[in-house]
Formats: sequence, structure tokens, C-alpha cells
Amino acid sequence: MKTRFIILTLFLPILLTSKMALSQVNYDESKVPRLHLPSIFISEKGEVIDSKKDWENLRRPEIFNLFESEVYGQIPKDFDKVSFEVNERDDHEFNSIAKLEEVDIKIQRGEGSHVMRLNVFLPKEAKGPFPIILLINHRPAAEDGSLAEEGYWPVAELIERGFATASFHAEVVAPDDTTRYVNGILNNLYPEQMEQSDGLKALGAWGWGAIRAMDYFEQHEGINAEKSVLVGHSRSGKAALWASANDPRWAITYANESGCGGAALSKRKFGETVEIINNRFTHWFAENFRKYNGAEESLPLDQHMLPTLIAPRAVYYASAKADEWADPKGEYLSLQIGSEVFSRIYGQKSPFKTTWEELNGPVSSKTLGYHIREGEHGLTWEDWSIFLDFVEKGF
Repeated sequence: MKTRFIILTLFLPILLTSKMALSQVNYDESKVPRLHLPSIFISEKGEVIDSKKDWENLRRPEIFNLFESEVYGQIPKDFDKVSFEVNERDDHEFNSIAKLEEVDIKIQRGEGSHVMRLNVFLPKEAKGPFPIILLINHRPAAEDGSLAEEGYWPVAELIERGFATASFHAEVVAPDDTTRYVNGILNNLYPEQMEQSDGLKALGAWGWGAIRAMDYFEQHEGINAEKSVLVGHSRSGKAALWASANDPRWAITYANESGCGGAALSKRKFGETVEIINNRFTHWFAENFRKYNGAEESLPLDQHMLPTLIAPRAVYYASAKADEWADPKGEYLSLQIGSEVFSRIYGQKSPFKTTWEELNGPVSSKTLGYHIREGEHGLTWEDWSIFLDFVEKGF
């Protein structure tokens, strides 16, 4: 009985803090703090960045290091060997139009090893190589063994439009759980990361999984890896953006309703905040990110800088009107401001000429795009359909 009392006493402040934070969530634009965003084009030494050379050699590395240290943590690049074991299956729900490859990607580092499962569908009748769309799926595998969820991962529609498509479940690299997340590549390959304040956490691990999938696509004769698309929804949208910032092989990156710590500006303190997300999902971000709980104004960066790490490659964001928790306006503003690198450094026209309030339908150029739809938080066929128009225009 005494032990139970001690445990409750220890955790009660955390529970109370969490409830208080949720009760104080802001959905009122008039209460959004005046934005003071760090400049994309001023270096840490105060130098003005106005050339491609200075951007790529000076300012971009500074911004990348800030995100790595203060937000997401590292995505380790080192390992000793990667190999692929492929099992071609005929007994699947898309057999009439697609071939299925179940790929076990085995990575070895020192004495440790890890295997992640990747599911790849390729058009059955058409001749490749095919452009590839990878979805990072943070949802657990279906109990009935089905691989795709209607709307969320529309395999049939993607195959019929001439794409190969693949997906892996986040749990094959790091379970989406506050304690079990280490039961994957952290324990098996990178245990030293757990001791570091900027060490790998779950979001980075899922990004690492996407990078390993790209390793497979690059050596596949039936896949055109140069026409590659990385997609993530919600929490996996955050992971997709960070993966693409680390790996320049992705041609297009799509973050759907990725919200706080993804597309949305943290300093707006609208909907989900840094404090709320860090307290609820202690396994997602680097430990250093917790320094900014309730103190977003002290962040030396914000999410408008994240798409600049992907430039000049294509970036697409999407929101849902009823998903205030993810702060749709903050997602749009983030990409609108970040698009200045695309235009000023790389000479690409920005499509974001209007305010968020004046938006009337999707807006896009060849390398930048955004849409907002009616409805709640979710990845739907409507989202995919609008996004695919953007992809096909870009390719």
C-alpha cells in the first residue's frame, strides 16, 4: 500500500500539469503572440546570406545543426552492411494489378543487427522503371494481415496511375510507445544515442527507416528512384520532413497535417504546443526540445526553416479545416515563409501570394504546394487526389 502511495505521489504533478496544459489550449487568433521568427537569411555571425554558395555552405548547415540538436536529434548514418531479402507474393488483395515484394532489409553495425520489413507494390502489366511513392505508416499492422487501408494508403489508385508504391510500419524500426520505442534500432544498432541529449528518438528512427527504404529503391531495376516521393501523415509527416532534410535523394516530400514539430510554427502557440507534445509523446523528439516547454519564444529556430533544408527539391503541405489542433494557418505560414529560399536562392517562383484567410482552393508551383480541405484530421483520398495532381505536374 505504501508503494502505491509513493507512485501516485510521484506521478500526480505530471498528470496535473498535463491536464492544466490541455485546458489552456489556444484556438483564438487574437491571443496568438506577435511573431518574432529567426531570419532564414542571417547567419549566426550576423552575415547576410544572398547566394547559393553561402546558403549551401554556411546557412543551411547552421539551420540543420539547430534542428538536429534542439528538435529532432540525430539520424545516424553509419552501419557496416545492408542487405535485402525479397519474397514475391501472389496472395494479396491487389493481385490483379500489382506485384508484391515483401522486403526484409537487414542492417548490421558492429555486433548488432536489425531487420525491418518493407512492402512494395509494382504495376503488374506496365513496363518500368516506375516512379515510387513511399508512405511512412505510424499505424500498427492490421490484425487480419491486410497491407493497405482504403484512403490512407490507396494502393490500387496509385498503381493505376503508373506509380510503384511502398510502405513500412513505424514499429519495425521503433514502436510508437513512450517506453518500447527503444525496442528497435536504438537497442539493436545505436544504443549510445540513448545517452545523448540530441540523440535519436522515434521520429528520427522512422526517418532512418525511410532512408533505408530508399537504399532498396536505388538498386531496384523496376524503380526510378530519381522520381521518388516521401509521404507522411500527422506524426509520420514530421518524420518524413526530417528524413528528407537528411537525405537529398527524395524528389518530393509531402507532410499531411503534421502540426506541431512538423509543418506548423511553434511560436504561434496555437493548438498543440511544444509543452503539450513533449509531455504526451516523450519518445518523439530529442531531450533538448524539452527546454522550450512553455518557452517557445526562446527557440533559436522555427518550423519555417524546415522546408528550406529540403530546397530546391519539392515540398507539399496539406491541412484540414476542422483540425485546429494541428494549426492549419501555422502550417501554411511556415511553408509560405520558408518558400523564400526557393525563390531568392534557387530562382523558383513561390505560389503563396495570398494570405491564409484568402485561400480559395489548392495553390502550387512545380516545386511547392499546399491545400486545405473540409473535415477532420486524417489522410483521405481527397488529399491524395489533389497531391497526385501536383506530383504529376512536377514529374
